[in-house]
Amino acid sequence: MNQFLQEWGKAAYTSLGFFWMAIWAFALGYLVSSMIQVFITEKRMQRVIGDKGGKSILLGTFFGFISSSCSFSALATSKSLFKKGASFVSSIAFLLASTNLVIELGIIISIFLGWQFVVGEYVGGILLILSSWALIRIINPKKLIQSAKKRLDASGDEDMDKVSFSEKITSYEQWAKVGKQYGMEWKMVWKDVTVGFTIAGIVATFVPDSFFQTLFINTGQGEQSFGFFTLLEHVIVGPVAAFLTFIGSMGNIPLAALLYGKGVSFAGVMAFIFSDLVVFPVLRINAKYYGWKMSLFILFLLLTSLVAASLLLHYGFDFFNLIPQGTDKGITEKEHFSVNYTFFLNLAFIVLSGLMLYFGFFKWKNVKHHKEMAPKSPLLEKILKWAALVCYIWLAIGMILKFTV
Repeated sequence: MNQFLQEWGKAAYTSLGFFWMAIWAFALGYLVSSMIQVFITEKRMQRVIGDKGGKSILLGTFFGFISSSCSFSALATSKSLFKKGASFVSSIAFLLASTNLVIELGIIISIFLGWQFVVGEYVGGILLILSSWALIRIINPKKLIQSAKKRLDASGDEDMDKVSFSEKITSYEQWAKVGKQYGMEWKMVWKDVTVGFTIAGIVATFVPDSFFQTLFINTGQGEQSFGFFTLLEHVIVGPVAAFLTFIGSMGNIPLAALLYGKGVSFAGVMAFIFSDLVVFPVLRINAKYYGWKMSLFILFLLLTSLVAASLLLHYGFDFFNLIPQGTDKGITEKEHFSVNYTFFLNLAFIVLSGLMLYFGFFKWKNVKHHKEMAPKSPLLEKILKWAALVCYIWLAIGMILKFTV
């Protein structure tokens, strides 16, 4: 019993250490994302994104890159772009870019997994978009696209935003909107991040290597032992594991680091990271927007693309000898709370976060700001909320045990 209590304390300490490593990165990423979403509106995107060809896809990718990493925000925006005239493929490009190429995700990955995975994330995101584009051209689902287009309500378009960028960036009302959007970003992810980081600490402490060796075949034997069919199994099991956790990409990164530390292949870990759009909540939202046939087609499209992209990344990185050597000690046994650059960055961004929330919700609280979000499942949200509250209790007790047992 005493051993279990000690492990509980270690798990809680590890979870909080993971989050401490990432606070400044979350804050920086969501601040930049909030500024972009306020100063470069969806209506401006609609004016320039076009409706056909490579330029449309390039613009969809660019606007996704500078958007929010929240899947629910990305789903709503991509639906709106498609409804207002963007091509289906450019809407998919936006969706993939906004969940795989965003700045904050790259920062979090660099902290937990290293620069090779950051490069893999961005190169892989581009491969996902190109693979989806190729599949859409090959399959050419005209009837599905037309049916989805008819299903969307095209009425109620708002007037184009007439305010110039220079006027926006010097307006206190717009900065109040940035503060409100910043608060919304945290509101969208706090449950996922809480559950994801808590699970990461529990997995790091309690789950034996044998579990991962059963789930991912040939795990822990080195990259040299991974043949094609082993890699294929990893990139299929990766999305299944992500599907079962149903945690957003930001909350999944510590879990991805643990998977790699336990010996899962580079391809399997990348497939796990890419899988935030092939989980059931996203499938349900797409069905609500476009119908079940189109939703299942999008699932097939994204799943096929992530399998192909993950395998291509693995062999490409292996060819250039860029695959890092995984080790769980680098993340689980380091001292997370040292007085170093992370400590000072966290303090700075905690103060900055306080200022943004003060401007948005207290000083200029009457400034209105609304951003469309995809319709979440009330049941799933309730489950996540209660799970997060249980996590807080687990962490609080665990920290007491850490310093008393």
